[in-house]
Amino acid sequence: MKIAVALAGLALTVSGAFAADLPDLGGKEIVVVTENAYPPLQFTDKDGKAIGWEYDAMADLAKKLNFTVKYENTSWDAMIPAVSEGQYDLGMTGITIKEDRKEKVDFSDAYMRSEMVMLVRGDEARFADPAAFAGDDKLLIAAQPGTTPFYTAVYEVLDGNEANPRIKLFETFGATVEALKAGDVDLVLTDGTAGQGYVDASNGGLKIVGPKMGVEDFGFIFPKGSDLVAPINAGIAAMQADGSIEVPAVLQPYMGGATTLST
Repeated sequence: MKIAVALAGLALTVSGAFAADLPDLGGKEIVVVTENAYPPLQFTDKDGKAIGWEYDAMADLAKKLNFTVKYENTSWDAMIPAVSEGQYDLGMTGITIKEDRKEKVDFSDAYMRSEMVMLVRGDEARFADPAAFAGDDKLLIAAQPGTTPFYTAVYEVLDGNEANPRIKLFETFGATVEALKAGDVDLVLTDGTAGQGYVDASNGGLKIVGPKMGVEDFGFIFPKGSDLVAPINAGIAAMQADGSIEVPAVLQPYMGGATTLST
């Protein structure tokens, strides 16, 4: 018992010391833009309330670093340009950390890792891997332009032609899934996080097939040179250290192949 108490006290001391070393943003308001279209990271529930892991993480960061959050919404295709231009302080919508994007915005350290998967209708039997899909010219894939699934479709599934007519473009990820369910397209590529969420909510209407196609890390984005990157990175490290970065139980069924990064 004395050993357990001593260890508990040591854990509290370490946690407290970590917290004491964190930057204090003095109650500063940070304008955060999101899409609300990427479950389970951020989406709206049946009552229209914005929820998800990223909201929980941002609330924890705000508490740790002493800032307030004002949320705004925009579409995916407008998000990176708007953050780059300084319209918002921070963007979050499961954004893959990519070198070309770093030319326009700064990224936080990675807070989550996921793998790309193939999302299809539950009765799909014509293909079960990228090669079989690519070999049938009648099959179509849906994607948002400029996203990781779009470039994976172009360069890892099809022929490297970004104008390939087999790729049908949609403004939101949710719209690509609706097109899949309606039979307008045959495949949607997504990370395991969102994919498993849609499968679990589909009552057998959707499934994941084929091998996982690479690993992607997610980060928050900021205008270039933002002084928020360092404190947010410190907050992410603190979340990793104290375990608060772990996915809440209510979101676990939706997480698929995603993992929060921990020390």
